[in-house]
Amino acid sequence: MDNNLTRAFICIDFPEEVIKEVARIQELIQNKKFAGKLTELENIHLTLKFLGEISQETLNQVQQKLSQAKFTEFEASLGQVGTFSHHKSPRIVWIKIHGKSLRDLQKQIDLALEPLFPKEQRFMSHLTLARIKYVKDKKDFTDYIKKIHVKKIKFKVSSFKLKSSDLRSLGPIYTTLQKYSPNTQQSHYLHVF
Repeated sequence: MDNNLTRAFICIDFPEEVIKEVARIQELIQNKKFAGKLTELENIHLTLKFLGEISQETLNQVQQKLSQAKFTEFEASLGQVGTFSHHKSPRIVWIKIHGKSLRDLQKQIDLALEPLFPKEQRFMSHLTLARIKYVKDKKDFTDYIKKIHVKKIKFKVSSFKLKSSDLRSLGPIYTTLQKYSPNTQQSHYLHVF
């Protein structure tokens, strides 16, 4: 990767109550044998938009434009567990996140960044629990995942963040570059370049 490029994404972080539920569900997933890895609890988030590797100039523009995305605090909740599969092999285990305002916020972000990035074609609000490389009994694994009960936790979304992702062998390291909250309608700079 070019040293002048930043791998960036826009996301929502979750409160402690949600992270505890994620940890409980991850333990249940581990009851089934699979090759792959669970998402580190400190890295759990909901991606609103992945920006890829961008230059400092583009990053500055993104920071400026995101402060124009209009949103107010809203409530969201945890939904069911499911899998994304490729050729019938489960690849990602996720929890659906419910909240009509999530889609609205995602559209606001798309709108703010319209000249710089294409709009999301298929936004599905979810948090990733695990990435699966291989599982022997695919149907058994998928059926088991679908039966996991999730506590219907409701939580407030009062900000979204622009983060960088530094890919390391032990897992990615995420750094918050900027936090956007509706009450001030402006951003809080958390990172100095």
